[in-house]
Amino acid sequence: MDSGVGLGCPGGELPCNRPGEPHLTTARGSAAHRPSKPDRSPESSREATREGTGAKHRIVVPFDDNRLLAHLLGEYDSHLALIESRLGIEAHAHGNVVTLTGPQPACETGREVLNAVYDRVRKGESISAGDIDGLIRHARSGAPRNDGTAQIRTRRRIVSARTPMQSEYIRALDAHDLVFGTGPAGTGKTYLAVAQAASYLERGLVERIVLSRPAVEAGERLGFLPGDMREKVDPYLRPLYDALYDVLPPEKVERDLEAGIIEIAPLAFMRGRTLAHAFVILDEAQNTTSMQMKMFLTRHGEGSRMVVTGDPTQIDLPPGQKSGLHEAVQLLEGVKGIEVVHFTSADVVRSELVARIVAAYDGAPTTSGLGSGVTSTLARGQGRTE
Repeated sequence: MDSGVGLGCPGGELPCNRPGEPHLTTARGSAAHRPSKPDRSPESSREATREGTGAKHRIVVPFDDNRLLAHLLGEYDSHLALIESRLGIEAHAHGNVVTLTGPQPACETGREVLNAVYDRVRKGESISAGDIDGLIRHARSGAPRNDGTAQIRTRRRIVSARTPMQSEYIRALDAHDLVFGTGPAGTGKTYLAVAQAASYLERGLVERIVLSRPAVEAGERLGFLPGDMREKVDPYLRPLYDALYDVLPPEKVERDLEAGIIEIAPLAFMRGRTLAHAFVILDEAQNTTSMQMKMFLTRHGEGSRMVVTGDPTQIDLPPGQKSGLHEAVQLLEGVKGIEVVHFTSADVVRSELVARIVAAYDGAPTTSGLGSGVTSTLARGQGRTE
């Protein structure tokens, strides 16, 4: 019933025929009718005036290719359900249109998200619930759509940023020789860096990938570990392997590890080396000392990119030992060729539960058993400790 209302009317927005009905907007969602940018003109917003604070707005978003609707809507309309849940609106599919009902700003955001999903589906990209969530976060940030979601393309998958800060991070990885990514667990710091390294390797922009971590135990003493050197250090470097296997075919990872094109090594093995034409990542950098951090940063060679990631709230150094990550960010932020990207709990994408856990810890007073004491200096330059 709603899908036919206003579709053939000039002007795009018409009030409903019956008093008290929500206002109706027709959004041009198809390639033939939809403008190149979402219609968010002030005139359209003014036309759809509200009849009191509780009034609802309605937008109809049509799409021209019915074959793509299953991918657009998700299995059992799961994508629509997620949009409803996140934005607090109602979304219903009728034929080749989706009707959004609710507060006008939320409906406008929903329209922008649907159009963005449709554009990706037309390009043959697969869409997950995480992608929907990411598009919603970008739309809510107010960033221009053409400037919105950054992507990394590898042979195995397309990795899309899920928060505006992730987009900023991906662009920094492209633009700067040295990038620091700091922030809580679950924000994608390491995963995006590994994906970018894989993309650079596949495109021939670097000749090898070097991944490193300090071999520091998380508050435990594991004692003697059996096996050769690789078997001894593998437990510390497992997260880097996991990211590699996710963005590259497993057979390529194994082949490149054997050939030395991909090297995974403890930080202690970096001294004296020059890393040229390589994409170098130092993970868990909050557990480096000042001397180790300086040693690592000065390994940078010709044609190389370096990424340093770490969570300043999870330091496992002995008491009294200063984090090299904390010192490096203080000294190097603003230096030409270096970019520092600060993630916060708002950027956690691992799961909603992890986001709530991080927020709870951030809001709690630090005790000797929990904290690092350097968190907030890295959180957007707020010079306080916790």
